[in-house]
Amino acid sequence: MEETQNKPASLPENAYRELAPGETYEPVMREGSRPREVTPYSVIFGIVMAVIFSAAAAYLGLRVGQVFEAAIPIAIIAVGVGNLLGKKNMLGQNVIIQSIGASSGVIVAGAIFTLPALYILGLEAHFYQIFLSSLLGGLLGILLLIPFRKYFVKDMHGKYPFPEATATTEVLVSAEKKGNQAKLLAVSGLIGGLYDFIISTFGWWTEEISTRIADWGVVLADKMKVVFKVNTGAAVLGLGYIVGLKYAAIICAGSFTVWFVLIPFLSHFGAGMTVPVGEGVTSVLGQMSPEEIFRNYARHIGIGGIAMAGVIGIIRSSKIIRQALGLAVTELRGKKDTGEQTRTQRDLPMKSILAGLIAVLFTTFFFFQFGVLHNWFFTVIALLIVLIISFLFTTVAANAIAIVGTNPVSGMTLMTLILSSLVLVSAGLSGTGGMTAAMIIGGVVCTALSMAGGFITDLKIGYWLGTTPARQEGWKFLGTAVAAATVAGVMIILNKTYGFVGEGALVAPQANAMAAVIKPLMEGGSTPWMLYFAGAALALILTMIGVPALAFALGMFIPLELNTPLLVGGLISWYVSTRSGDQAKNKARRERGTLIASGFIAGGALMGVVSALLKYFGADWFAASWNGGIGAEWLSVVMYVAIIVYFIWDSMRPVKE
Repeated sequence: MEETQNKPASLPENAYRELAPGETYEPVMREGSRPREVTPYSVIFGIVMAVIFSAAAAYLGLRVGQVFEAAIPIAIIAVGVGNLLGKKNMLGQNVIIQSIGASSGVIVAGAIFTLPALYILGLEAHFYQIFLSSLLGGLLGILLLIPFRKYFVKDMHGKYPFPEATATTEVLVSAEKKGNQAKLLAVSGLIGGLYDFIISTFGWWTEEISTRIADWGVVLADKMKVVFKVNTGAAVLGLGYIVGLKYAAIICAGSFTVWFVLIPFLSHFGAGMTVPVGEGVTSVLGQMSPEEIFRNYARHIGIGGIAMAGVIGIIRSSKIIRQALGLAVTELRGKKDTGEQTRTQRDLPMKSILAGLIAVLFTTFFFFQFGVLHNWFFTVIALLIVLIISFLFTTVAANAIAIVGTNPVSGMTLMTLILSSLVLVSAGLSGTGGMTAAMIIGGVVCTALSMAGGFITDLKIGYWLGTTPARQEGWKFLGTAVAAATVAGVMIILNKTYGFVGEGALVAPQANAMAAVIKPLMEGGSTPWMLYFAGAALALILTMIGVPALAFALGMFIPLELNTPLLVGGLISWYVSTRSGDQAKNKARRERGTLIASGFIAGGALMGVVSALLKYFGADWFAASWNGGIGAEWLSVVMYVAIIVYFIWDSMRPVKE
């Protein structure tokens, strides 16, 4: 009979600060207890969450280019449903539910940042290719991260903020005592979901507003190449709130640098330009819109910055990599630290990890050989690329999540694509076969790094609460398989419904960036190396002055309309959490806003999937003629202001407890 926690306590006072010499951290579910963790209920519930949120995250990521982390909404739902069913002692089970379900966001990010590029490049992407690249990448990420768990979650206790893990942990601990949180999430999810459902299904108001709504804005865009745009979706607004003002401001600073400095600067020379410059460019600069200048020139500077930010991250993580390797070698030789074999510090055995790693690499080898490359020499090269880059960038991904809660996986994958393309071309593989191979390799690596970053969040939550790490690690494999199958199906449905090329196509900004990078490398076109160099140099300069280069560079290559809502959401977060002189009231408002934002994200994304399915099955209710007129855009302004006002009003309702 397992012992259980009768009532979850609050987190210890030293949960978020560095420990004094000789001080130890005692989790909520203490070392001597035997909490209920893996049960039929927690496993089945976790699988359901993985399916639902994989579909939702895939839609949102492909539609607007932002993938939300599912940990917080899943934690809230798990606690709320447990309360409704009258279940007791659910803390350990809720951690497992969250850990299995949270596989959704990380697998989706790995898949949609890379594999849609196959469609964009006019190539075929089969279900088994999407599924296996996502599955094998996810499994690789889990196995490579486990040796680093102790360093990140225990040795660095109090030194890394772990923003997302902090929020999720607080939800799991406190929400069991506060049943109204699940209700608030449901209400905000309904409002956000209905709002975004009307936009995508009926088109009563536009999904985007810009300064071109006014005559002066049209003149400004035509003459000076200056335009301001914002996506009006509720889901993206909620995402900005959770990201917070500081990080959103850095992303938008990169975006504003491109749109309000570089593009007008380049257009100044447009009148004297007589020959199109660049791969696939057919117009001279003076004839281009601001969007075309961004797509053909300015965005490549951001790509170079992202790649350099990844290199800087590897250099900074070299010591951590050596330490983890030393620990792994010590355990494989049979020299175990018995002090670390307690329940709350027990990982999967290193021999099991090594066996799993060999099995995954063996399967990947056969997948590459018989499903992608059909050439033994190229397959060996591809496997080495996957293993080396995944291993080196694992700590970069975990470090980024630990510090800012955001995984720089897209930048690291861009670098992977550039390196793998150069290696494969040197080995004699180019053209469409080379592009397919490079994108599949990129998909495996991207998913591995995305999983490594996301899984460190789960393990930190488990550390604070006292979950058995080996159980989290073992059942994460199941969540990965479920999420990989779901995202493969959803991606194929969305491709048939919307497509990735042409009018009304899915945005998929990261995949478009990947396609833009790989095409000239594989087909012998003109690669904008000078623009990549400028971005790399800018990343170094930003690092020198203490500005997070990765966030800034991401803002430079993601479209303006997808960055500005993050700033709006960040400003709402700042506003509701600073209006009172009572810090307890500010904290309560901030937490309530986090729940509303989570509802907007989950509701908006889920209803986006419903809208896509309706279109897929032929139910087209979109008011195209009205949506294309000025009336729909002005109504969009009114509705966007209305949802912002509601967001602020509802967030500021709680009083000091």
